[in-house]
Amino acid sequence: GPLDRDYDDIRRIGEAAAAGVSRAKKAGSVKPLLYFYGIPNSDEFARFIEVAVLGITQELYAPLQARETTEEDLEPIKELGIIVENEENGKEAVRIAMAMEAGRRVARDIGRPDPERMNPAAIAEYIQNAFKDTSVSFSVVEPEEMKTEYPLAYSVGRASMAVPRHQPRIVRLEWKGDGEINETLMFSGKGVVYDTGGADVKISGIMPGMSRDKCGASNIAGFIKTVSILKPKNLHVIAELGFVRNSIGSDSYVADEIIIGHSGARVLIINTDAEGRLVMCDCLSHLRKRAIEENIQNARLMTCGTLTGHAMRSVGSYTISMDNGPARLQNITTRVQTAGESYGEIIERSFVRRDDFESNKAKNSTYDVKNLGVPTPAGSRGHQLAAAFLTVASGVDKHGKDSDK
Repeated sequence: GPLDRDYDDIRRIGEAAAAGVSRAKKAGSVKPLLYFYGIPNSDEFARFIEVAVLGITQELYAPLQARETTEEDLEPIKELGIIVENEENGKEAVRIAMAMEAGRRVARDIGRPDPERMNPAAIAEYIQNAFKDTSVSFSVVEPEEMKTEYPLAYSVGRASMAVPRHQPRIVRLEWKGDGEINETLMFSGKGVVYDTGGADVKISGIMPGMSRDKCGASNIAGFIKTVSILKPKNLHVIAELGFVRNSIGSDSYVADEIIIGHSGARVLIINTDAEGRLVMCDCLSHLRKRAIEENIQNARLMTCGTLTGHAMRSVGSYTISMDNGPARLQNITTRVQTAGESYGEIIERSFVRRDDFESNKAKNSTYDVKNLGVPTPAGSRGHQLAAAFLTVASGVDKHGKDSDK
């Protein structure tokens, strides 16, 4: 389609490349050749080679469970030729794209399978294998330790403890580049392997698809895979990924419970279907504590999760990014948006307001913060309320614009 209208963007190149390779595959081609014509000479389309390659590799990807359950070669195309004007630039673009695809493949392999194939134990095993030949360090926090170190996340998984393969895990990943570290990225990831809603069970047929409630954590694992291949200097990446099944059972956590999180905050449970923020909260608190204790300079703490259905109703299928005070001063979301759009990854910007913090405030002296400021996660300002909760319940609010740490 056209590339010069106000609403056209670089995604059209990826879509065209994917459509072309799909036709080539159906025709029996195993070594298709990619040729570009009519690409606008502008900054907006500067990454056209990377976007085209990523569109092709996504189209050719076969899901993990499909690959594991057939002897047929579901990914017959092993080579792709590309005609470019500048060979050196072309090779560098392909190098970056293939590193990104390696990460996206890890993310898809973890995020897409059903809740039995990718239960918490199986995910930990997959991640360990994915990083076994890299410089990424890997460790797992088992359920017994989670009771004391990740009490909010453990509470979400309490009803799953009766089934060993469903028991929760925290996966820790860490990578450090060469040279003096100038920036440390610290990620807390939501990996809810299946979300029934818990005691506040999901009804009216909305439970299918809840095995993909782990895609925030799976995306972080994929990002670190890409980083381990590209090996950027002066960068340190740390991640805590919470893989938990929000099951229903006699030991389900329920509304009206008050649970003390890792940060010491007393959390009043309003709705058990607002579980992802509880899983990420303890991980975020651990990262906060480590950044302080190790005096990590230029540490950027980030959460990543499929949180919430309200986000989808707000912006559709796009990703939302929100800044706290220090991040806003450094234009983090603006920088992420700009970088994402150059690769066809569209990110919408949202804001956490004073009202969101006030909605989560305690109404009496028995608790410090509610896990939901409105009756259901689908209420107005659902994703903003989640961000406000995470800020307070993790203790990150003590390190805002008015803090020197």
